[in-house]
Amino acid sequence: METIIIILLLIIAAEATYLVAQQTKKNLPKKNGRAIFVDTSVLIDGRILSIAKSGFITDTLLIPRSVIGELQYLADNADAEKRARARHGLDVVSELQAMTTVKVDIFQDGSKAEEGVDERLLKLAKQYNGVICTIDFNLNKVAQVEHIPVLNVNDLAMSLRMAYLPGEKILLELTQKGNDSHQAVGHLVDGTMVVVEHAGKMIGQTVEIEFIRSLQTSAGKMMFAKPVAAVLPAQQAKKQSPKGQAPMKTQPRKQIQRAESTIPAVAVAYTAPISVVEPPVAPTVYHSDSAEQLKVKPVQRPYKQNQTRSQQQPSKPRTSKKPRTSAQNEDDLMKLLNNQ
Repeated sequence: METIIIILLLIIAAEATYLVAQQTKKNLPKKNGRAIFVDTSVLIDGRILSIAKSGFITDTLLIPRSVIGELQYLADNADAEKRARARHGLDVVSELQAMTTVKVDIFQDGSKAEEGVDERLLKLAKQYNGVICTIDFNLNKVAQVEHIPVLNVNDLAMSLRMAYLPGEKILLELTQKGNDSHQAVGHLVDGTMVVVEHAGKMIGQTVEIEFIRSLQTSAGKMMFAKPVAAVLPAQQAKKQSPKGQAPMKTQPRKQIQRAESTIPAVAVAYTAPISVVEPPVAPTVYHSDSAEQLKVKPVQRPYKQNQTRSQQQPSKPRTSKKPRTSAQNEDDLMKLLNNQ
């Protein structure tokens, strides 16, 4: 009976050891693969999502529990900007877990790293012969000193084509001042900092900018631009002027007036049309025995064709005249006969 009990105990111990080993294999990376320990900076950056969707990551992404604890601590911080970045990092973790193109595991190393998250990542990478995925410049340098492989997202972006090339124009919101007083700083959608020259007075506005050059290093990406409004006058002058000639200069108004005053005056003689005035024609009088048969024809004046409209007298409005009596007509005829 004692022998049987000992054998049963040995079988139970073996089964327990086997179960513990299987659970440990699930939590730890495989020896034939390469474990990639993800840093906090990569999750906050978010570009790891695009890399994972493309299918270039074939190894297992291990996110230490201490990294998630640091994101939780930053999400509870009083600073609004840090809270937003930490919450974005937690959302990136959830999206990575939902992907089918990459395998993501949460490595249970404790919710808090007493020695610091960077030191914990270096320790895990050495212990399990893994690599560190980070964009932290200082952690990258320390890992190189410790001979630990590093996957830097900035190095990957530096070898690829940039989103905006010099000469392209976009609308950008300027949020803060630059190092110099005439500089303003804005950020692209992916967080790239854009330094705009001669835009210190445009902070808080959304302006159209033109990219001049870009600077890509392992520490990050930076682009330089200038406002389009400050470039337009010079560009228009170059486009309007023909090749090989300098742009035309406009003369001031005073010089134009002086030049006009020096021009000799030319007298132009204007000859008005000569109109021939004929003498008035005397009225023709017909004598008869009775004064009632005496009639006077009105004087007809020839029409002056050369007379202009300005010289013509305006026609007077017609007024209704009272009918003349026979006595008035006789008086007028007697006066005319006396005068003749």
